Amino acid sequence: MTPDRYYLGVDGGGTKCRARLRAADGTLLGEGLGGPANIRLGLDRAWSSILEATHAALAQAGLDPSIFPRLHVGLGLAGIVTPTDSIRTRAAGPAFACLAAETDAHAACLGAFSGRDGAILIAGTGSAGYALIGGRGHAVGGWGFEVSDEGSGASIGREAIRLALRAHDNLAPETGLTRQIRDRLGGTPAAVVGWVNDAGPADYGRLAPDVLAHAAKGDAVACSIISGAAKELETYIRHLHALGAPNLCLMGGLSAPLTPWLSPWARSLLVEPEGDALEGALLMARQAAPRDITQRPIAKSALP
Repeated sequence: MTPDRYYLGVDGGGTKCRARLRAADGTLLGEGLGGPANIRLGLDRAWSSILEATHAALAQAGLDPSIFPRLHVGLGLAGIVTPTDSIRTRAAGPAFACLAAETDAHAACLGAFSGRDGAILIAGTGSAGYALIGGRGHAVGGWGFEVSDEGSGASIGREAIRLALRAHDNLAPETGLTRQIRDRLGGTPAAVVGWVNDAGPADYGRLAPDVLAHAAKGDAVACSIISGAAKELETYIRHLHALGAPNLCLMGGLSAPLTPWLSPWARSLLVEPEGDALEGALLMARQAAPRDITQRPIAKSALP
């Protein structure tokens, strides 16, 4: 007997896209990888990556695109910030049985708490918070490196450069970190400024491991930077908790190294995620599927 439906969850970011295929009974059938799927890179490029990951997941299951009319899809994509973004993304895709598209943070929070109330705080190259409270999503921060992203790898790197230049001018202490940062970026203030002219958030973020390494050795400047980043994350944690999130999941590449720098109170709220963003996207797919009586309602996103 041919199954009448399949479910696909997709998690798409700025560097890669992942897809997970499950049968109607929840059995894992296949997974796949694709290229960047942030819609700010262009919908054609995003959908090319989504389909690359989708085809890989189908192939692993011994299936092909002929099942698209029976494939219910949930997308959690970076770059979706308005309802119009969601509409445009869905309109640009193939003719699936049904298609839901939300922010990557919404999918991640759904997966982390299996659709229940809770919050996530992402601390990677950038930073952002997201909570699901009483069936509604709440986005906090994440407005970009230029004006936001507190406690992120990019902000840590930027602060390290700022203090390295201040140390050169005898306005801040000179330490092993400040010397290493200047040496890494060319050795002179002029070279550092030249580096900054062409640098993006990821370039700043690549300096964060140096700061963490020096902080572990007790470098005073490094310790002040990491302590400050942890305090910024704690501001998010306090706000998300005040919104009504009983627990939080700290996610991203800096989650583990920054957790010890949080206060005992903040650490007491942290829990491990129950599932990942792909499971959240799969919940979206099941919710969007007509007549899926096995799926309880899930929270609405924070899109206006």
